[in-house]
Amino acid sequence: MRTTTQTPEVRPAAVAGSFYPGDPGRLRAEVGALLADAPGHSGAPKALIAPHAGYVYSGRVAATAFAALRSQAQTIERVVLIGPAHYVRLRGVAAPTASAFETPLGRVPVDQEALAAIADLPCVSETDVPHAPEHALEVELPFLQSVLASFALVPLVVGDATPKQVAEVLARLWGGPETLLVVSSDLSHYHPYGEARRLDAETAAAIERGDWAALSPARACGFLPVAGLLVEAGRRGLIARRLALCNSGDTAGDRDRVVGYGAWAFPAT
Repeated sequence: MRTTTQTPEVRPAAVAGSFYPGDPGRLRAEVGALLADAPGHSGAPKALIAPHAGYVYSGRVAATAFAALRSQAQTIERVVLIGPAHYVRLRGVAAPTASAFETPLGRVPVDQEALAAIADLPCVSETDVPHAPEHALEVELPFLQSVLASFALVPLVVGDATPKQVAEVLARLWGGPETLLVVSSDLSHYHPYGEARRLDAETAAAIERGDWAALSPARACGFLPVAGLLVEAGRRGLIARRLALCNSGDTAGDRDRVVGYGAWAFPAT
């Protein structure tokens, strides 16, 4: 396993070796195999929604989202990666001070210019505290590192905010073809298999019709980032296209208490 040098400027990997392999070779091979097995999709997504559980549970679903980027891998220069804060309570949206985020596959530079563009928004704060333990953003990075040629990262975690506040942040960062938005979220948590399938099907339908007001914490742990994306995507005429939908009972868990996973792409118009 590679030794990580922890400096104040770098946010080191927090869940390597637990949510995904900590060894660079094993990680590269596992992500490569998941991407190779993912179906192809036409179009160039402006935004994605992808799950963030351990790869044994949600990696296959996540791969369907990131595999959709193959045709534009050379075009994307910046990734706005936004998800929920699972471990630290905070108000609004937290941007880091770190200059890079690290995984076993290397360091991804943080786009400081992009963060400066949202620094004046009342809902945005600058703090590394909620980022340090957070898995929701980290687990997406090896997929992005494997698919994209190179990119700068805009990592944001959401606490107590409104969908319209999140939408305002995304509107500032929207950019053109060089910018990809990725929302990290799982779906329902710890219901029996049949109930989870019903709930997640309802959530999927709400996402696909752009009904952000129908989302709630019971529907998706990242409901606020998802809702914010739906607000801004709807304003711009983008509609979600489902790529995959299942739960941990379909992948690597029992069916008594499952977690739901879905992947969506928002093709650019």
